[in-house]
Amino acid sequence: METGLPSILIVDDTPENLSVLGELLQPTYRVRAANSGRRALQMAHSSPPPDLILLDVMMPEMDGYEVLAELRADPYTSHIPVVFVTAMDGTQDEERGLDCGAVDYITKPIRPAIVLARIRTQLELKRARDILSDQNAYLEAEVARRMAENQLIQQVSIHALARLAETRDPETGNHLLRTQEYVRTLAKALQHHPRFAHYLDNHTIDALAKSAPLHDIGKVGIPDHILLKPGKLTPDEWEIMKTHAELGAKAIAQAEQDAEKPVEFLHIAKEIAYCHHEKWDGSGYPRGLAGDDIPIAARLMALADVFDALICKRVYKPAFAIEDARQLILDGRGKHFDPDVVQAFTDHFDNFVAIAKAFAD
Repeated sequence: METGLPSILIVDDTPENLSVLGELLQPTYRVRAANSGRRALQMAHSSPPPDLILLDVMMPEMDGYEVLAELRADPYTSHIPVVFVTAMDGTQDEERGLDCGAVDYITKPIRPAIVLARIRTQLELKRARDILSDQNAYLEAEVARRMAENQLIQQVSIHALARLAETRDPETGNHLLRTQEYVRTLAKALQHHPRFAHYLDNHTIDALAKSAPLHDIGKVGIPDHILLKPGKLTPDEWEIMKTHAELGAKAIAQAEQDAEKPVEFLHIAKEIAYCHHEKWDGSGYPRGLAGDDIPIAARLMALADVFDALICKRVYKPAFAIEDARQLILDGRGKHFDPDVVQAFTDHFDNFVAIAKAFAD
């Protein structure tokens, strides 16, 4: 038997009807027969499933309407076109069958030319639907592949830019990775907090974590004799060092202008770069913002950045013990840091410790 032929399942409790339809269809199609509704459901689950089902309505135990309902309820068989074959000719019965999901209605006694024409039409429609479904599946897979590729390019580009800044300050090591995960931890901890829920949805958290490595991108504009100075900066040098926040924000703002349309992560990255040295009490820089005027993304970055700076050795200081760093963060509650962000840090301190160990220099 030629396997490329469309397959048709005939369902009828009368052997004579099965024989008549089988003889009519077998020269052109692969034909299978079931003499009950229950057997039809079993055969419909074959692999591959039939291309079309000719289903008698009036059958004992399980009639055609019940069989059709179960076929439509099962994802594996829901797409198989079903043509009702019945001795009934009432309009209401035909409407009921079509309403239940049958694609056509053939009355007995059958007329061979009509049966073959309608079967051919339904098989052509199914083939067209299958082609369209395959094309849609291909397009969806291609869109997903390209989106994943674009996301990867975006991530690589972000880290390349961040690493560029890092080359100017080689002692930071895995600082980018640690602060990124600290920020993600804080954001997830605050996701359902009344003060933060409006902002911290899953999408924004991902964009925020993605943007975090660009927080110190402005350091590329700070002269080496200041950025790499092994001792304490003079007041004038400190003023120059503080300009890295504005330099970073301007660079990202320029990238935003060059983009053809708004890019969410760039907007967040700009907020982080510009405002992550602002303090809750208004004593930070570059703008002296206070409280809720400081963008949420920058408030999270502020704590993550300070904590990491405390536990890491720098040219100008030794590393603090992790418990001492924790206490210094707590001491900054309501002064340097948003109190609720500090509470999230306290509640998830074990996560911070684990991140620090996982990405240790």
